[in-house]
Amino acid sequence: MGRGTVTFQVLEGIDKGRIFRDLPLPVTMGREEGNVLRLNDERVSRFHAKIQTDDEDHILTDLESTNGTRVNGTVVQIRRLRFGDRVSIGRSILLYGSNEEIAARMAAIDKGELPPLTSLSQVTGADPQGTIQATTKAVSPEGVEVNLDFELRLEEPIKSTRDALFIGNRMLPPLPMKLTASQAARLAEILDFLHLGLTEATENIQAKDDGSQVTLGYHDWQRIQAVQMLLARYHRLIAEPNNPFE
Repeated sequence: MGRGTVTFQVLEGIDKGRIFRDLPLPVTMGREEGNVLRLNDERVSRFHAKIQTDDEDHILTDLESTNGTRVNGTVVQIRRLRFGDRVSIGRSILLYGSNEEIAARMAAIDKGELPPLTSLSQVTGADPQGTIQATTKAVSPEGVEVNLDFELRLEEPIKSTRDALFIGNRMLPPLPMKLTASQAARLAEILDFLHLGLTEATENIQAKDDGSQVTLGYHDWQRIQAVQMLLARYHRLIAEPNNPFE
């Protein structure tokens, strides 16, 4: 049960009941021969996903599979795995970790040693989970000027390149480039968390019959403000990692 190995238990699917124990990393998952973790599931792609280690994290990456990969019900492209996560590919559901590893994580959560996974509806002003290490530098595509003074006009098309997003011809602030797998997974978790918060907060919006105005309940408004608060705190953690809340 070292950090250089992973264990998956199959909960649903044709392979239900199988245990893939202590697989050495990196691990590829799929239905084709040659995968370290091979599933007999026609809805699983030939080479569906991979798990690798980076900075002591186990990182799951979808390999552009046909039917996608879900972790705990959420579609993901890249995700840092925690013991007890449910990974869904095709018709198969796999539990990440051995019984001993999952029990150890549960015990650590019960003792307050690890933060449990939360949704935005549970956030009441506490600091975001974990800490952010400011170890990357944003690099703009060569020859493109980044203009931070812009107005979001929905009539202008949003375009993308491999390195950047544009509204019309104006480039948005660039994403950090050359992230490690662990850094990319952590950034994706933050964006997924905030995106889910906005989705939850806006799903109950009520519109007037003529569509000219919408209204939002007080609790949902507070959820949107919680997203704003979290973005502000993440910004400060990046800008001042040694004194984030002074």
